[in-house]
Amino acid sequence: MIDKMTKYSFILLSSASEGFLDKLAETGVVDISRSSKPVDEHSAELLSRSEALKKKIARIEKEDFAKDPDYAAILEKKALWKKELALREPWGDFDLKRIESLERKSGCTFRFYSVYDKSFDPAWANLCPLEKISSSEGRTYFVTVSDAPDYSFPATECARPAGTAAEARAILASLDASLQQRSSELLAAKSELPAMREQYDALLSELEIYLASKTGGSAAEGYITQYTGFAPVEEDERLRAEFDAMDLVYVAEAATVEDNPPIQLKNNSFSRPFEVLTGMYGLPVYNEFDPTVFLSIFFLLFFSMCMGDAGYGILLIIIGQLLKKSSGSLAKMHSLVTILGFGTLVVGLVMGGFFGVNLYEVSWIPDWYKSIILTGELVFAPEGISWVRGDAAVAAIPEGVSHYSLQMVLSLIIGVLHISLAMIVKSIWAIRRDGLKNCLSTLGWTVLIVGAVLVAFVSMFGVLSESAIKWTVIGIAAVSATGIFLLNKWGRNPLVNVGLGVWDTYQMASGLMSDVLSYIRLYALGLSGGMLGATFNLMANLVKGSDPTWQWVPFVLILIVGHALNLAMSCLGAFVHPLRLNFLEFFKNAGYEGSGLKYNPLKK
Repeated sequence: MIDKMTKYSFILLSSASEGFLDKLAETGVVDISRSSKPVDEHSAELLSRSEALKKKIARIEKEDFAKDPDYAAILEKKALWKKELALREPWGDFDLKRIESLERKSGCTFRFYSVYDKSFDPAWANLCPLEKISSSEGRTYFVTVSDAPDYSFPATECARPAGTAAEARAILASLDASLQQRSSELLAAKSELPAMREQYDALLSELEIYLASKTGGSAAEGYITQYTGFAPVEEDERLRAEFDAMDLVYVAEAATVEDNPPIQLKNNSFSRPFEVLTGMYGLPVYNEFDPTVFLSIFFLLFFSMCMGDAGYGILLIIIGQLLKKSSGSLAKMHSLVTILGFGTLVVGLVMGGFFGVNLYEVSWIPDWYKSIILTGELVFAPEGISWVRGDAAVAAIPEGVSHYSLQMVLSLIIGVLHISLAMIVKSIWAIRRDGLKNCLSTLGWTVLIVGAVLVAFVSMFGVLSESAIKWTVIGIAAVSATGIFLLNKWGRNPLVNVGLGVWDTYQMASGLMSDVLSYIRLYALGLSGGMLGATFNLMANLVKGSDPTWQWVPFVLILIVGHALNLAMSCLGAFVHPLRLNFLEFFKNAGYEGSGLKYNPLKK
């Protein structure tokens, strides 16, 4: 649910603004309207300093020294000198200054060459004095000396080394020492992390207060400043006592939709971990419903169906508990991972999957448990619908009789129920927000879709006679058609309403069909994950053989690596696709906008 907010309007002397904002930050619960970006050079400087400090803290915490500017600069210089050493090493150690002195005194020129070994011709020594220096990695390195001004030689001259290999090695050794020293300095900085975090928090607080001070409205030639803020209603008594003691005038009133107050969600311990998913799409506006309760139920169900393996559920529970003991940012996700693990465990047991093993086919599994496993085929025969399980029973289905996987049919049924619930929610909130007469089209579609689903469900069990069903369908069609085609906008020309109703019918018919079919992915992902897990089991058993000795080692390795890979891939699919079904299919049919502002109180 959305926490109710109280709107506070403050009027005070401009000279007292800074002290007022400091005291407001000490309360830690009032969200003052302010910019989220720098507004001048001072705020830009504060933001830059805080971001630089945040990155520095992250580098030290992760010991990611490569992102430290000084460390990175030394690394870059070392890479350049490694290349330089590779260029110098074939030429050995020589005195470059002495060569240059000889060239000045004698008028001769030393030239350096590098050619492939197969291209080197010893007869070149007859053209001019030539000294072979070395042969390395298929190339020959040599030097010639000549005093002829028009020098001609059958090889291309290469660049003269800027120094010796020994000098390059000495510089590299010095750079290694610098890297070691910088690493020691960064490791020693870990003891300063608490003080750095306090400094970072102080910079953020200073920035927030400064931005808030710049968004206040001024009056009376700048002598008076006005601020607007919001706080949860449960803080009213404490805040009013503090504001009464301050030298200011304030007005407290219930926040309205027109005020666009910030949004703070308040849910129970089960739904609260799923608020992070709601935030990924967007928080509701003040007069909108909180989708977290629906998201918690259906995301959990969809994720568990996509995983479909009780063994992976156990692993997720273990991972969730390990995250709880960690100190990183992922520690906040431990509750969500644990809940998803329990859901996967339960659904996996119902679906009969355990680390890629089909429990229905295991001989020692008791019959009472097999009777509740949802597997097999639904057969749609003229005499009625039946459920068959086991390879022999499926093979015995007569040719031409329609039959579908039970899990696939369940996925589509869940999709229909999910969309029907979305339309019911949309109608309820539309009536609350716009009034009954302004949402008759929405009600018409809800009556049509939900009514049709209920009639189909009832007819499957033969509760009503054919005559009763016929008149029920006629009644639903008449009521819904009135809202869809005649009263979709109160007071408008009926002909225009009919035309728009026809257009809405086309969009709804095409949209609902694709929406329902989207839920087949619940069956497909669960099936693919189970088949991949079974494949790894088969590979491991083939390696193990019938009389294993050392084969136990690759057997265990294949199982561990294979199921770890399958778990990672299944979790990725089981996160993305259920999120899509909720964000697109449910939110679209529920009319959810999700454009609310996050509650961000000013605090120190």
